[in-house]
Amino acid sequence: MKKRGKGIACMFYPIGFTSYPNPGSAFVKVNQDGTAVVFTGATDMGQGSTTVLAQIAAEELGIRYEHITMVTGDTEKTPFDLGSVASRVTYIVGNAVKRAAHEAKRILLEVAAEKLGVSPDGLCAGDGRIYIKGLPERFLEISEVARIAQMGKGRPPIGSGSFNPITTFLDPETGHGKPYGAYVFATQIAEVEVDTETGVVEVLRIAAAHDCGKAINPMLVEGQVEGGISMGVGYGLFEEMVLDNGVVKNPQFTDYILPTSLDMPEIRVGIIERPEPTGPFGAKGIGEPSLLPTAPAIINAIYDAVGVRIRELPATPEKILKALRETDQGKA
Repeated sequence: MKKRGKGIACMFYPIGFTSYPNPGSAFVKVNQDGTAVVFTGATDMGQGSTTVLAQIAAEELGIRYEHITMVTGDTEKTPFDLGSVASRVTYIVGNAVKRAAHEAKRILLEVAAEKLGVSPDGLCAGDGRIYIKGLPERFLEISEVARIAQMGKGRPPIGSGSFNPITTFLDPETGHGKPYGAYVFATQIAEVEVDTETGVVEVLRIAAAHDCGKAINPMLVEGQVEGGISMGVGYGLFEEMVLDNGVVKNPQFTDYILPTSLDMPEIRVGIIERPEPTGPFGAKGIGEPSLLPTAPAIINAIYDAVGVRIRELPATPEKILKALRETDQGKA
């Protein structure tokens, strides 16, 4: 007999390292052809951070995304970064990139202000141009301003930026403090089908609502959540490292089972945008938080379906059948 159940799980998650200094840094250079180069030590491991950082730089400089070149992860050329960990890159390195781009833009605005006869505060940058606020027809191309800054004024439009979240250590007696600069929140709901004869669980659907601040790139946010859910399905139902006196007994993928595309449920992702005042354009993070509620939601759904609580992951068919037998014996 197959029975269905639904389960819900909620979470909150901090962005960055706990209390300790957690800086990000970047350089931005605007070229004389109106393009720009961003240098940062942050490494893109497939999560899309290079794309997001380029978008942040483009938005701040007022040039097209396609005109941004990213130089990342090269310790000979880029400033130091603490790593693509702790879901920190968009929030922390994104702030550093935004600040570096702002500094480079400030030089451009000051040079353009002399040419246009206004104060730098009266100018905007967008679509590859610097123009007077309220008078977009009066503009200079950023490429022209960059050439004047470099060759005419001796002021290369180069900026550097860093960002370190304001945190404090937790008091050892009270536990009070501010260990992180920002937090994200999420809820996931899972629907499962449990075969009471075999103990096999099929995850049918998962709905996920995630707060990531401002979604700089909504498609990448959805992709991160979908990837996190796939990891959560594996964590909840399949993946188990078997140790014997510190030796891994299942080091091959023939024994360490990962979910495949056939194991993945229908996924619906809802992006909840609550801009973070300290984030770049309101952004926070989405990496690790995307997987946290998945396994608990699945376990709760199994309980809803067959009335047994699995307290040790993964929830294998053997564990479910054992729990069902114990429940039946208890009723008897």
